[in-house]
Amino acid sequence: MSLHDLIGNSAASGGEATVFAQPWQAEAFAMVVALHERGLFSWAEWAQALSSQLKQSDELEDPSDYYQCWLAALESLITEKKVAPKADIDLLTRAWQRAALATPHGQPIRLENDPDRV
Repeated sequence: MSLHDLIGNSAASGGEATVFAQPWQAEAFAMVVALHERGLFSWAEWAQALSSQLKQSDELEDPSDYYQCWLAALESLITEKKVAPKADIDLLTRAWQRAALATPHGQPIRLENDPDRV
């Protein structure tokens, strides 16, 4: 059974609980699944990386903190596997943050909206 089937069956059964509170959480989830499917890491490696991040955060004060741990675990695997250095990830993160601030409310955030992007 695929993820699509599971989600479809959940919605069809009248389940009202949302899986993700914010769209970025779904995107983080999808990135992890896609990179696993491409062979970047095994599920055991992912479980170890996520577990390590969750232990570091000690107590999750906000439910979105859980997906912050997902991002941190993904970043650690990306750097560990030498896909991209942390400095590049940090630069791109700041560019997205600037793009978000420069994007009018209700519009999609696009990296080209970063005022510092050349």
